[in-house]
Amino acid sequence: MKRAISTETRSYDMEVKADAGTLQTAFSETEEFSKNEVESTAHQSFGVTAFEVTKYAYSLVLLVFSFIVVMAAILTDQANAAEYSIPKAVAIGLFCFFLIWLGVIEGGQGALVGLQTTPKDQYAQSHPISLKCTELAHDGDNMERFIVGRQFLVVLLIFTINMCGAAIGGADVLNMGSTMNSIFLAEALAMILVTVNIGQLAAQVNAADCMLDFINNYFMLFSTHFSLAIEYSGLLHSVYLVQYIFSAITGQPIETNEPERSGFKSLLFWGRVLLSLTILGFSLAVVFEALVKGWTGMWEGVPSWAAMVIVFGVLLPFVGIMEGMQIAAFAVVKMDEEEYRNTHKIAHANCQLLFKGDNLGRFLIGRQLCVCSCMFVAARCFSINKDHADIIAGSTSFAASDGFQDFINTGLLGAVVTTILGCLIWRIIASSYPLMFLSNPIIYVVIQLCLLLESTGICSASWALGAVHRKVAGFQPDEAYIGLATEDHDDLELAA
Repeated sequence: MKRAISTETRSYDMEVKADAGTLQTAFSETEEFSKNEVESTAHQSFGVTAFEVTKYAYSLVLLVFSFIVVMAAILTDQANAAEYSIPKAVAIGLFCFFLIWLGVIEGGQGALVGLQTTPKDQYAQSHPISLKCTELAHDGDNMERFIVGRQFLVVLLIFTINMCGAAIGGADVLNMGSTMNSIFLAEALAMILVTVNIGQLAAQVNAADCMLDFINNYFMLFSTHFSLAIEYSGLLHSVYLVQYIFSAITGQPIETNEPERSGFKSLLFWGRVLLSLTILGFSLAVVFEALVKGWTGMWEGVPSWAAMVIVFGVLLPFVGIMEGMQIAAFAVVKMDEEEYRNTHKIAHANCQLLFKGDNLGRFLIGRQLCVCSCMFVAARCFSINKDHADIIAGSTSFAASDGFQDFINTGLLGAVVTTILGCLIWRIIASSYPLMFLSNPIIYVVIQLCLLLESTGICSASWALGAVHRKVAGFQPDEAYIGLATEDHDDLELAA
């Protein structure tokens, strides 16, 4: 299938190994501290380990507090669920279900990608459902299709989590005071911490080296089918047009594991590309109109022109840079440094920072926090504020019916815009031109930002949650079942 997305598949395999290395280092330090295995020179090590444990503890306390704040907003009808007339119990159930689903597909992608080179007969008996998942995902070009569909599903789930639990304007819970309410509710810090730690990083932590156990369930099999169905619908096929354009520019053919399309299949493919372009165009029109008329959840006092600049000039490009960076970085990691040291000096400086020490793993964690934060901001900017005077008066987008306007109000059309313009297209550009992508001076600042966020320890709770989940679920490393090849461990050490 697609060369750019195939490169992303290989890159994600290395990302999984980098996460595994980072996690193993963190847990080994914690284990040494808990067992008090300290020798004569361990006084300094004890201090470092104590600091790490302190970060885990404070992050866990902050996470528990954030979860209580979100639940309080829902139970007191001060969350978006009340705006959509969703009963409290249903809203809490949906919120938790979407978090679990997000974790399944976040970790599941890493597992499916990482198991591509593992002979299936080595786990056919021990993990029959994992076998069904991998047989489906690894058939033909399905892995690339899964990645495309899964990307939209991630954005969709974050948008729906926002619909259930994000606080309405002026929300006040637990008598926290205006400052705390502003930080945790108005600016959605509570939602972000809950989503990143529970719905993303904790799952990625376990899926990094317990791939077989992680996907050995029917929910993952359903999620694989669901992601492929999203891709098959044609909703995102416009991204393939961009891919063909880059293929024509670079002169590199698009790789595929399937026979050339027949006349009917080709017609169906390009028909879905046209359908996707139409849906994207309509989604953009709705978003433009809502921003211009001030109908969205954009912060009060922001003029329409500034809102447009924030969304299309800052938010989506920033998400795109974050999405493309990991693809470009892993495409460059095995290049000979001399190949680009003098020809791409900015890219070289960025790589020097990114691959120094344990910065790669730290960057991936900070990046996840940044991307999730941006997704919630996007959900806010693309959702219609139902209290706006024009809407109360009966005004609708492009004379839409009341029923369709209710759908538009959810902001889910913004999920289409975010996925295509803020995620997939940037990934294709990054995989096609990794050195050019990394030659952006802004990337150096972004790396430093991600490292700074990780250093705060605000997401350290995800490692503790991952350890608890692994213990409860009885997850075992893949080596316990199949014995990974030595070269895989060498790659892990290199990536970590």
